[in-house]
Amino acid sequence: MTQRSGTERGFFLDLSARAKLRVTGADRFRFLNGQITNDLRKASEAVAVEACVLNAKGKLNAHIFIAALGESLLIDAEPELRETLRVRLERYVIADDVQIEDVTDEFSFFHVLTEQLPAPDSRRIVSARRFAATGWDIWSNPPRHDAVHDELASGFLFVDSAAAEVMRIEQGLPRWGRELTDNIIPIEANLEGRTIDYEKGCYIGQEVISRIKMSGQTNKRLCGLISLNDTRLQPGMKLLAPSASGKEAGWITSATRNERLDKEIALGYVKRGFNNPATKLDALSSDAAEAIPVEVVSLPFL
Repeated sequence: MTQRSGTERGFFLDLSARAKLRVTGADRFRFLNGQITNDLRKASEAVAVEACVLNAKGKLNAHIFIAALGESLLIDAEPELRETLRVRLERYVIADDVQIEDVTDEFSFFHVLTEQLPAPDSRRIVSARRFAATGWDIWSNPPRHDAVHDELASGFLFVDSAAAEVMRIEQGLPRWGRELTDNIIPIEANLEGRTIDYEKGCYIGQEVISRIKMSGQTNKRLCGLISLNDTRLQPGMKLLAPSASGKEAGWITSATRNERLDKEIALGYVKRGFNNPATKLDALSSDAAEAIPVEVVSLPFL
């Protein structure tokens, strides 16, 4: 791998802790395509497709990436979905020739953010847009984890989990357990363009998604928020209309400090009627004496 320096170097993250499921069987493609919001035909051994798994009400059960691997399909998701995602998928396996296996411990993988394909070798390389930019998943066996890490470090800058979280918030990307929960519809989280294919066949929750597309409206939307007095924002803070009534307008899901903007920023769900850019709101925690003035901004922040 060629050594690079400064801004020419890309970045890499360790995503080995993500949950991984292998789907096999003669009916694997038809079955899984009927469970996800995106078109599985977009996935291959070289390209991972981003998708959501929904319940019948159109709300999230999982946010996933899928790629082909030989005679199987390999799914990865946030670690906390390791058990629940497998159970959710198996619930709909009726007379299908489909087997779903937890293979979390059989693979480690890194994600490299760079335009150019990393130098290929014996490892598996899959294109995936995980951070709203061109990126590559580098899959390997767990015994090779440290060796692969060291090799990537010779050409790219390592991003630890704390720095990755800041980067995620700056780009306005939702994450399971924060912005993504079983009470959220994908469109509300701005996942429509990345995870929903309106031309594909039927899937669980499709009716609700199609209805929202036709109406063009959602009850709430994931937005960016900036603290106007540079006071730190925190997840869980309520968003209120800055008026005598103090009508509840939403809540904050993630927060950090943006060093380039030199501002305290956050992601949060803001209700319809309050989520236009430049709208002023108050953020208030349960134990705060005073509200923090915030402004709604478009995503991403940078």
